Amino acid sequence: MDWFRAVNSYCERTDPGIWSEPVNAATNAAFLLAAFLCWRRVGARRDPGAALLCVVLAAIGVGSFLFHTFAQVWALMADVLPILAFILIYIHLATVRFLGAPVWVGLLVAFAYVPFSAISARGVEVVAGPMNGSVGYTPVVILLAAYAAILWRGSPSTARGLALAAAVLCLSLAFRTLDAGICAAFPLGTHFVWHLLNGALLGWLILVLARHDQCGVARTG
Repeated sequence: MDWFRAVNSYCERTDPGIWSEPVNAATNAAFLLAAFLCWRRVGARRDPGAALLCVVLAAIGVGSFLFHTFAQVWALMADVLPILAFILIYIHLATVRFLGAPVWVGLLVAFAYVPFSAISARGVEVVAGPMNGSVGYTPVVILLAAYAAILWRGSPSTARGLALAAAVLCLSLAFRTLDAGICAAFPLGTHFVWHLLNGALLGWLILVLARHDQCGVARTG
């Protein structure tokens, strides 16, 4: 693998230069701001799981900034790996806390996400196409909606929070998908909106996780 191969995936980038995506790069501050604000709220409450997610959220901002500046394969890995880490950690914590499952079940469900993601994304791609590379995130929408449905009666506040997150992610994916198709009409593209919405979305998911314990549900992991 050529780790230094240039990657050009978004409207805003017109050359391999490090500052060819200034707006896409700058809007990664949304992840850092969300991580900071969530840390202030959950870190003081000594919630190790939520605090870990805050750290990973900050890593997402850093990794995405590197990708939208250097735009090389190694930077792409720095972008996508923290996102995957956030998803897996959140699935584990959600399974243990929201559903009251043992820790080992939470780990099993998190590991099962990898094949589930591949299969469900392929199914969505058959219907909707590759969605400009966004199809790989559609399994997260499915999971959020599934957890919301399961929790709707027992923990309605948490369920509403997850349902809202699923809706915001759908909107975010729409902007990510639109980016490649509107370059001629709008050279800046819409990928930066993906950053802004996702910064708020991931911060919101951390707060939903932390607030679940404050709604009379005993923490199990």
